[in-house]
Amino acid sequence: MKVAFFDTHRFDRTRFEAANAKLKNPHDITFLDARLSWETAVLAEGWPCICVFVNDKVDGAVVKRLAEYGVRLIALRSAGYNHVDLQECARQSIRVVRVPAYSPHAVAEHALSLLLCLNRKIHRAYQRVRELNFSLDGLEGFDLYGKTVGVVGTGAIGSVFARIMSCLGCTVLAVDKIQNKDLVAQAHVHYVQLDELCRRSDVISLHVPLVPETRHVIDAKTIEQMKQGVIIINTGRGALIDTKALIDALKAGKVGAAGLDVYEEEEGVFFFNLSDQVLQDDVLARLLTFPNVLVTAHQGFLTHEAVDAIAQTTLGSITQFELGAPLAFEVRG
Repeated sequence: MKVAFFDTHRFDRTRFEAANAKLKNPHDITFLDARLSWETAVLAEGWPCICVFVNDKVDGAVVKRLAEYGVRLIALRSAGYNHVDLQECARQSIRVVRVPAYSPHAVAEHALSLLLCLNRKIHRAYQRVRELNFSLDGLEGFDLYGKTVGVVGTGAIGSVFARIMSCLGCTVLAVDKIQNKDLVAQAHVHYVQLDELCRRSDVISLHVPLVPETRHVIDAKTIEQMKQGVIIINTGRGALIDTKALIDALKAGKVGAAGLDVYEEEEGVFFFNLSDQVLQDDVLARLLTFPNVLVTAHQGFLTHEAVDAIAQTTLGSITQFELGAPLAFEVRG
């Protein structure tokens, strides 16, 4: 099947080419650098299937254009689908598939990495030593053992993170509409309401999808309920946090540190090399001035295992569509 891949990078091309070559009937793949938008949708003309990533724009207007150009399947190489107008896709008879789980360990381990780095000031120590400054002043952290960690969302990724923190000797609190009984029995996770989690947690890590109910789940109100000096980790979606409220809390010392692999306005910034330009996003620029904020560019998923799984699952869904088989990972509006 002919497939046009939007917003591709070297790691995409390498892994997808390898996975496609292993198929009995490989697909006809074209990789595009451009992100999908109203302006670039014309590149999909003649392609019955397109594959998009998290920052491609798949709103109603774009979906209508895709339908005019003959697109019948949109394959998301991501778990999240908040950037897709599923209702318009249904109206235009365009089907949508996603990758519901690739490697929950990849993202959970990245969340742990952010936490450990911030707590033990590894990023600051690294820079000091490179400048031959071997002073330990200002590098004091705390034992995670015995601390209380709040996990917002215990799906595949949140469950792995909760188990990791339990193994480190932390008391783990969780918020989720659906309680994971195995986490309760095996990892001694305690499900509570969000306000209690905020009050009791020394660390809060976000692992929920971005839906209207979770947008700005961390805002000025919830931050006010938190402990002084709380550490916030976000490897989910940027808009789970009201960034301006976070900045105010960092300035006031209410939030002791923040580890962010995602950002509310990351489109047009993350995944690009802007090192020779002036950053136009004043909010992100302000975040980057804090020594107790660590920002990574949405790389939590980026492990060999995860990208291989994304490639295999995505191409498998495309094959199912081509054969007229049921789509195991279809999403509907």
